[in-house]
Amino acid sequence: MRYFIDLSYFGKAYHGWQIQPNAISVQEVLEKNLSRLFPSTIEVVGAGRTDAGVHAKQLFAHFDTEQDFDLQELKYKLNTMLPKDIAISDIFEVKADVHARFDAISRSYEYHIIQKKDAFMADFAWALYQDLDFIKMNQAAEILKEYTNFKCFSRSRTDVKTYNCRIDLAEWKRGENTLVFYIKADRFLRNMVRAIVGTLIEIGQSKYPVSHMHKVIKSEDRGMAGASVPAHGLYLTKIEYPKNIRI
Repeated sequence: MRYFIDLSYFGKAYHGWQIQPNAISVQEVLEKNLSRLFPSTIEVVGAGRTDAGVHAKQLFAHFDTEQDFDLQELKYKLNTMLPKDIAISDIFEVKADVHARFDAISRSYEYHIIQKKDAFMADFAWALYQDLDFIKMNQAAEILKEYTNFKCFSRSRTDVKTYNCRIDLAEWKRGENTLVFYIKADRFLRNMVRAIVGTLIEIGQSKYPVSHMHKVIKSEDRGMAGASVPAHGLYLTKIEYPKNIRI
């Protein structure tokens, strides 16, 4: 039987989602605690992998077991065992062939920036105390939806078979002391969102015109895009699946 775990985590203490040989990860902590509750070792498969320091307001992972258990009791026990920066919001059974990664139909991210010093936000958003052209950044973000090949925003050393992604949403919204970038796509490349935000920031700083976004994407060259912004401002916020995955 296959089960989905709906979880969230604050990424500061972790070297990303995926298990690493010499660093602690969210996947490792989850697997170790989950395995303590079953007779045999439990392996979990995540919907994607976040980089070191990146947060997740929602991430799904699946695991398989033939052991009978109470879903609510398992959720309660896991939450008591896990550290305070990882939380389980739901566990539910899905069809046996449903895959947390490959069956996801969309993923959404947010990138948070604060524009004046805030004693409570240092770990939650990137502090950038500069005037930015909000209109130009949104105009450049809109251009993203015209393309599918985003090799220019991908980490250079990667084993992906395609750089194509379908971006459905890309926009900035302004708060009292914040700028938040919202982006939604069917899939993302490693480091993609942070590289996009870095490029948009350069346009917002008037280092380049809005049309520079076309030039960057068409180049398929990571060196043409902006520097990756710090990880701690990035949040994976939502993963969507077809409605018929549950038992």
